[in-house]
Amino acid sequence: MELGLSFVPTNDVEDEEETGAVSTTKEAPPVRESAPVKENELDEPPMIPDEIQNGSASRTVRSRYASRRPQRRRVTTTLGGSGRPVKTQVRRVDPTQKVQEEDPAVEKEVSVQVEQDPPVPIKDQPPIRVRKRVELPPEDDEGMPRYAPEIPVGGRQERYPEEDGEDREKIEAIGDDIVVQGPLDIMADGYGFLRTENYSQSINDIYLAPAFIKRYRLRQGDYITGLVRPQEDADRYKALHSLTHINGIEPDKVGRRPQFDRLTPIHPNERYKLETRRNELSTRIIDLVSPIGKGQRGMIVSPPKAGKTTILQKIANAISINDPDAHLIVLLVDERPEEVTDMQRSIDGEVVYSTFDKTPENHVRIAELVLERAMRLVEIGKDVVILLDSITRLARAYNITINPTGRTLSGGLDPGALYGPKRFFGAARNIELGGSLTVVATALVDTGSRMDEVIFEEFKGTGNMEVYLDRKLSEKRIFPAIDINRSSTRREELLLSVQELDAVWAIRRAFGQVDTGAVTEMIINLLLKTTSNTQFVSSVNISLNDKNLLDAVRRSRQQESGEGRRVVATPANLIQGTPGTQRIQSARDDDIEW
Repeated sequence: MELGLSFVPTNDVEDEEETGAVSTTKEAPPVRESAPVKENELDEPPMIPDEIQNGSASRTVRSRYASRRPQRRRVTTTLGGSGRPVKTQVRRVDPTQKVQEEDPAVEKEVSVQVEQDPPVPIKDQPPIRVRKRVELPPEDDEGMPRYAPEIPVGGRQERYPEEDGEDREKIEAIGDDIVVQGPLDIMADGYGFLRTENYSQSINDIYLAPAFIKRYRLRQGDYITGLVRPQEDADRYKALHSLTHINGIEPDKVGRRPQFDRLTPIHPNERYKLETRRNELSTRIIDLVSPIGKGQRGMIVSPPKAGKTTILQKIANAISINDPDAHLIVLLVDERPEEVTDMQRSIDGEVVYSTFDKTPENHVRIAELVLERAMRLVEIGKDVVILLDSITRLARAYNITINPTGRTLSGGLDPGALYGPKRFFGAARNIELGGSLTVVATALVDTGSRMDEVIFEEFKGTGNMEVYLDRKLSEKRIFPAIDINRSSTRREELLLSVQELDAVWAIRRAFGQVDTGAVTEMIINLLLKTTSNTQFVSSVNISLNDKNLLDAVRRSRQQESGEGRRVVATPANLIQGTPGTQRIQSARDDDIEW
């Protein structure tokens, strides 16, 4: 190990040849042979010349000795690589003693006592220049550094010299691999955290200083990507060092963003196509009976065990296949853990969950952060789809967490508990200049709870799309158990083509007074006979102008045929013919009567 040696004198030395003091430019002269160095010489008093003791010294010598007393010199050494200073001492030197001329052949010797065990010899070793260097962090078995080395421990940023370019590149390469990302959750005090695990609090959250939030004008729910700095022992969380992306955009290109509440909402005028395969009847029926547009505020009203979660999965898969640019978020509130696993494995999208074993505060916190995340995406022109299961359980969570207002509705529901779910559900809208937020939520009915009925009634008129599931169909194991007569979409003429709209209206008029189960079963049979909805629509021959056939259908309910059997309308009356030329045929034994 090399030892750097530098001398720091306390007083200036004018004449080095006369005083013999140690300086920073010259090394100490050799000691006279007549005065060997003792082990305890540092503790002895300074040596007095014989001339001064005898009184024969001149006045000049005595004054010089009085003004220049021996000084205790201190040597500061730095062990190479460790960077920790070691204090040493040097023996006293008599300034009145004559100094011999320096001879290069004579070895220079300095007696140094180093506070280190074992002592390091410094003989024949010239002083070296010590330079501070930043050591690379230790690496684990996989070659990943344990912390970001670009910020030294202690908070002081070292300047890299030009000759250390290779080390600097290595440090930056290691730091680039430590990337973190997550939605931003801003606290009331101004700082924030990146929720890296399921939008919820955890020990792996990343701390974000208030300076970052003010500098980049960050908002609640922004999806941040950046690098972390090393976590010290006193730190509870890792801290973000540099920010690279905001919602997938570089910070320099973000610019000024509009406020979500100031955007202009309009009616949905562009449809999400849900039809994928021939045997996916749920999405094919919804695509015709109650289409989902961009910016739709839809509700799936369902009793327990009617297949609402399955319909959500199929809607999510259809959107991810037909509209991959749309950002899909599935939010499961107060759901079973096995349903969460099944949803994660079934869809290609972002699944955020808070199972029923979590606290109501966790349900509310995650739901609000998901909503803010969706709003930030809409502000930059993205199309976002949120599938919520269920809004009834979310309202129950708000009912527990809010401060009581002193009033109670039927079933024990606080009126203030409806503000949070209404804000979530009401955020769905289609933006005039681009971007949309679509929310499709499930609502529970027929659960035996009066609170669930009140929650559904409060949200009944707020949506612009409704899909009703029938308990009787689910009990008969007829899936999808969709009540076609009650399911509908507001302003569906903006989403359907003219041919599709005529076919759907004709079907509703023809099956308006038929039993729900019979209508659904007949539509399922018709869909199975066709390969796509386009073929199904082209095969339907009833429209608003088919007066003859519609009148014949109405008369068939009161008349009987000559064979004594009631005349019924069968699925064959709706396909494979020309408008106005169909005849109502006799019913077979397996036909369904009107």
